[in-house]
Amino acid sequence: MILLDSNILIYSASDKYKYLRELVKRNDAACSIISKIEVLGYHKITNEQIAYFDAIFKVIQILSVSDEVVTQAIFYRQRKSMSVGDAIIAASAKVLDCDLYTNNVEDFKSIKDFKIVNPIKKRN
Repeated sequence: MILLDSNILIYSASDKYKYLRELVKRNDAACSIISKIEVLGYHKITNEQIAYFDAIFKVIQILSVSDEVVTQAIFYRQRKSMSVGDAIIAASAKVLDCDLYTNNVEDFKSIKDFKIVNPIKKRN
């Protein structure tokens, strides 16, 4: 399974990064419920963007936050300087044995528990 970070979902809405839509369509693609909150909770989101993201969230697997993910997120927060959202996303990747696809590699660089893939860097 691949875990798509919030920024990959956001970039996929742009024509410049439309190739990222192929990741969203993959059968093994998922995102954290945290990403859904981050993406749809943006205070300047437009109605057009809401429609696009609603369509994504209907087809992509959305991962809930289990007790095991919470425990792992706490571990990451205690040892690394991470936001709560990033810690939950990282913990989800670790617990569910996912590759994390993100453009914010720096946010996760100190974690070696899972593979980090930057699909934007590969294309540019």
